[in-house]
Amino acid sequence: MTNITGKTVLLTGASGGIGEYIARALAKEQATIICVSRSQNALNKLCIEIKVLGGIGIALPFDISKVEELPVLVKQIQGIVGSVDIIINNAAIEKYRPFQYYSLEDISSILTTNLIAGMELTRLLIPAMIARNSGHIVNIASGSGKKGAPYNSIYSASKAGLIMWTDSLRQELANTNVGVTVICPGYTSAGMFLAFGLPAPRLAHISKPSAVAIAVIRAIHKNQAEVMMDGFLTKLLFAYIQLFPDFGDRLYRWIGLTKLNKTCAENQMQVPRKRH
Repeated sequence: MTNITGKTVLLTGASGGIGEYIARALAKEQATIICVSRSQNALNKLCIEIKVLGGIGIALPFDISKVEELPVLVKQIQGIVGSVDIIINNAAIEKYRPFQYYSLEDISSILTTNLIAGMELTRLLIPAMIARNSGHIVNIASGSGKKGAPYNSIYSASKAGLIMWTDSLRQELANTNVGVTVICPGYTSAGMFLAFGLPAPRLAHISKPSAVAIAVIRAIHKNQAEVMMDGFLTKLLFAYIQLFPDFGDRLYRWIGLTKLNKTCAENQMQVPRKRH
């Protein structure tokens, strides 16, 4: 069992959505949390909460989509805390569109924030973990990485990449004490569809962000390879869909996911969403 108490955790996307819940859960484990997002004010507020809950919060405002500047961030982190024990790649952006309405900038920003930035941060920090033979990497993915979501194709591609990269990296590190986990939260009560006042797809289970945070803590403790928040049956369903993709297409139409995402696209193209 991996102990989190006293460990230093790098958490991206810390000040919004699931990130702040993960930060609070880590604080209860008495970790030191390097909180990274673009909002200085939100990070300052979060770090106060972290202290109250028993952890140490360090606010580092940074736009991780500027991947060429990530070595600067890493040097800053190392100058403050030395080594990083746990990386949680949580930062993500999501833009619903019919594919032909994505701009090149949209495609680049989603893939960079959701996938490439996490890869680069891990690439920069993992040599020290391997040298110490200790550490853990957690990647926050999505069920959209298991089965492509219509009108959310670039996000789906980024999360599929995150899942496959996690899988590959875990195998490379199998003979070390560096753990690698991917979490697929599914629908949460922090989801954009709720912000638009839309119902979740039929039969969908909606998780609380606090439940996702607890799953992250448990995954680190138990060194779990993959966590599907909707449970084992959902894992089996995604496996079946891989074998029979046409069935998955029909299922998504039947439960209303296709219609939901199309409506989200229509709403979001009128009101662009900001990154957290």
